[in-house]
Amino acid sequence: MIFYPFALILLVLLSGWNNPDNEPSQTEAKRWYKGNLHTHTYWSDGDEYPEMVLDWYKTHGYDFIALSDHNTLSRDEKWIRVIKSGFYEKAFNGYLEKFGSEWVNYKIDSGRTFVKLKTYPEYKKRMEDEKFLIIPAEEITDKFEGKPIHVGGINLQTMIPPQGGTSMVETMQRNVNAVLKQRKETGVPMFPHINHPNFYYAISTQVMIGLKGERFFEVYNGHPRVHNEGDSTHPGIEQMWDLINIAYQKKNQPLLLGLATDDSHYYHQFGAAFSNAGRGWVMVAAKSLDPRALIEAMERGDFYASTGVTLSRLNVTKNEILIEVKPENGINYTIEFIGVEKGTEQASVLQSISNTKGKFKLTSQYNFVRARVTSTKRKSNPYKEGEFEMAWTQPVFLK
Repeated sequence: MIFYPFALILLVLLSGWNNPDNEPSQTEAKRWYKGNLHTHTYWSDGDEYPEMVLDWYKTHGYDFIALSDHNTLSRDEKWIRVIKSGFYEKAFNGYLEKFGSEWVNYKIDSGRTFVKLKTYPEYKKRMEDEKFLIIPAEEITDKFEGKPIHVGGINLQTMIPPQGGTSMVETMQRNVNAVLKQRKETGVPMFPHINHPNFYYAISTQVMIGLKGERFFEVYNGHPRVHNEGDSTHPGIEQMWDLINIAYQKKNQPLLLGLATDDSHYYHQFGAAFSNAGRGWVMVAAKSLDPRALIEAMERGDFYASTGVTLSRLNVTKNEILIEVKPENGINYTIEFIGVEKGTEQASVLQSISNTKGKFKLTSQYNFVRARVTSTKRKSNPYKEGEFEMAWTQPVFLK
């Protein structure tokens, strides 16, 4: 018997089951929305004004963005001093030119320029419109015994301070619980997600397995120090993902879903040494561009993560997963269906197809199945040299 939870039911709706042209029905009209859920500005350790960051995403085809600065929701008063450097003096002049002196609040004192940052309510009113959504967010930034613990809080209504704890698991769980508690108390849809587990190799697979109520983590992060691939003594993020889900399934716990983010900090220096914008994002199939619709879709698994590959079709029925890639001229694609067969304790590539279309039959012999698409196109600004554009679909749980 096959059981259809969040991911499978949602993908059926999203992809137009029994609709060969993949056109949304009148009752279930949905479209893909592109967004990034992990980005920084001058409100913490980014090096650009929030409006300029928002303008970059808006003009580069994103539909929604969450500015997730560390331990703030950008609602207080904050002034920054313009660094005496060609990069940053030029950036200030560009900010002033684009938004005008009536908008930019600045002063000059002892030959130095100081700028008052716009708050979330201010930049939301100025930059948001019917085609571009700004979601409030915070990167709750904690640590245990010097190891960084970063939890994204998406659509928070009030800032959550780092919660602390007496172990890695407890510290992470307390921060996750704080987001879930605010959601319950406010009735507003929001979710936590674990950021870059391999950042300084701080968060192990076993720590992640010990969490409860956590539904999302970053399968890809564009920061140069997050070690997505792991090393000789640490598993890569994809390997961690499958191991965590094997454990979650045994506990009858909802499967962990994978995000791609860019975790951008640098907007004036570019290359593999810098965390730049545009490296990773999510594509969400939702009925409308609003936080509730997007979050409900994501919690059902109705999205995929990408670093450049676009899917033109993603269909899941009770019998199969069907994927079609939107091809680029001269680029080849490999679609891999990855899963865990019943009676085994590890994931493997169940089927590999070198094509822009791929099908996989769903049967009761598998615990869960997901797909990875790898292209032969190198990223123009990779987080690591030699990186190719990819996409990941969410795991489908079978019982």
